[in-house]
Amino acid sequence: MDRDRLTAFTDGVLAVIITIMVLEMRPPHGTGLKDLVALWPVFLSYVLSFIYIGIYWNNHHHFFQLVKTVDGAILWANLHLLFWLSVVPFATAWMGENHFAAVPTALYGASLLMAAIAWYVMQLVIIHRQGDASPLRRALGADIKGKISPVIYLIGIALAFFSTIVSDLLYLGVALMWLVPDRRVEAAILASEKAARK
Repeated sequence: MDRDRLTAFTDGVLAVIITIMVLEMRPPHGTGLKDLVALWPVFLSYVLSFIYIGIYWNNHHHFFQLVKTVDGAILWANLHLLFWLSVVPFATAWMGENHFAAVPTALYGASLLMAAIAWYVMQLVIIHRQGDASPLRRALGADIKGKISPVIYLIGIALAFFSTIVSDLLYLGVALMWLVPDRRVEAAILASEKAARK
């Protein structure tokens, strides 16, 4: 199958996830500024999750520039990723509405951890499909960020029961680490385009 159907479907699902998250942000019942300020946890959790979904969308776009065709295994690996990303709006709403309480903050970290694991599984499936000359494998190299992220999520989940502020800062740290699209993949895409033009 051509990759375009998979990427179009993924784009649509991620757009729906972002829409669900913004719809969870209910306006305050009062009309004063203090009523609006009381919603800061909901807004901050939305911003963090919006950034995360944006990062996944951006990196998904870059990764699939190196994938020409997909098979059933890649389709299911992609659906596995989308499943865990679709849990993020629930975890976001629960954490925000409960002012970053311990259990919701830990669950939020767990949703991020499972999405990261699903992303890693998808990478492995793509690399296996592409074989020994996998352009994705060459682009990823040691993939230090990909290996560090789940560890930070696990630490954040554990620390949620002691300090939710530290947990949230760790989650934010991972987001900032991934905010800029992976330059290794961009370099591989440029090299592939140059080779195709020759």
